[in-house]
Amino acid sequence: MTPVQPYRPDPRILELGTSFYDPVRAANFPACTARFLNTRAAAEVGLEETDWARHFCRFEPLEGNLDQPLALRYHGHQFRSYNPDLGDGRGFLLAQLRDARGRLMDLGTKGSGQTPWSRFGDGRLTLKGGVREVLATEMLQALGVATSRSFALFETGEELERNDEPSPTRSAVLTRLSHGHIRIGTFQRLAFGEDVEGLEKLVRYCLKHLYGEPADAGPERLFALVVERTAKLAASYMVAGFVHGVLNTDNINITGESFDYGPWRFAPEWDPAFTAAYFDHAGLYAFGRQPEAIQWNVAQLAGCLALLTDGHEALQSSLEGFAGHFHAALAAGMVRRLGLPPVGEDEDRAIARAAVKAVATRQVSIDRFFFDWRGGGRPAGDAYAGPAFDALEHAIGARRGDRSHAYWSDAEPCSMLIDEVEDIWAAIAEKDDWELYETKIAAIRRMGDALTANAPSASSHPA
Repeated sequence: MTPVQPYRPDPRILELGTSFYDPVRAANFPACTARFLNTRAAAEVGLEETDWARHFCRFEPLEGNLDQPLALRYHGHQFRSYNPDLGDGRGFLLAQLRDARGRLMDLGTKGSGQTPWSRFGDGRLTLKGGVREVLATEMLQALGVATSRSFALFETGEELERNDEPSPTRSAVLTRLSHGHIRIGTFQRLAFGEDVEGLEKLVRYCLKHLYGEPADAGPERLFALVVERTAKLAASYMVAGFVHGVLNTDNINITGESFDYGPWRFAPEWDPAFTAAYFDHAGLYAFGRQPEAIQWNVAQLAGCLALLTDGHEALQSSLEGFAGHFHAALAAGMVRRLGLPPVGEDEDRAIARAAVKAVATRQVSIDRFFFDWRGGGRPAGDAYAGPAFDALEHAIGARRGDRSHAYWSDAEPCSMLIDEVEDIWAAIAEKDDWELYETKIAAIRRMGDALTANAPSASSHPA
């Protein structure tokens, strides 16, 4: 019998002090209609018996937690242009608590109302945006990407005006469960103001509460940890065929956990130039450029931490290690998605190189490729003819994995391409029909179960 996880409130953010955040109030919404309640995630933090609407739509404080929501302050590079006029403009930190693994987790919001950082925005979230984030996070978690988790989505009964989609449109508020909301941009704000004391305080907080390291381990140690985690994140995006779309420094969490989903896409084919955001005209955050983009962002963190130490060579050395961490994680992720038992780093890298060359032929979709090759046997058919697939078969050799889950007998793999996302939304917008949405979430979770079944090296939420 699975033990019950107790609710363990732990609002550690207060240790940073009032210069890091602004107390705010949630908007008073006309309605609270539940559209997604993540009971799986709730069970991991002792909130499965919670009053969902009361705490995640009306935002009454959770017992023993923050008395008032906090809008966090940060800066950021947006498409490589520095912006000091940022901060939580339509969200806030609601609570902090410990999960079943003992990690400090944040419950944060999106669309919960205006804050001092809203600028000219209304602080709201469209229902379509909330539905898209639920779908993205469910899919990414199933594919083994370290991601924030959509915890609760409520439709709020307001009509919103937006310039980039049909308006008026329905409104929602989303609560996320995340392993921290400290961004590279959080450090940049302090460095911008030459606040050395604030930087030192933030380094200690991150080491102790987000990494479980000694608080005095120093900025060099924190940076080495962030480099490794973010390199793994970049690799996991590639393995999943995912394009975040807006990899600005205010969207990079220093725990290496993906979050804040706007114009995301799953790439239909292994196309390095594929972009998610219509406004990314230069392809800065294209599918194949995401590792470079994340490393560039991490380099900005090094610049901030350089204010605290003379150990600039250690920071540079860690930054140069990004590529090594990335390729190791890419190899492990490729082997895991292929459903093969890991053997050794050299052998796994050989398979990963061959797999990338094979899927890059674009003879089939990314999801179809991994579905058909699951377990290691070469699939029949003309789609897998050619030297790239010969090389992959040779690299895999006799290594085989498990395909016993019923999912692997399906006619088609579970995917999340943009046309299906739009179909799901159209059914909701035009007929208030939630069946496609609910069926898709169930299908994604079934795929996630299949990907982790009998796979001892797999993880639905990497550390």
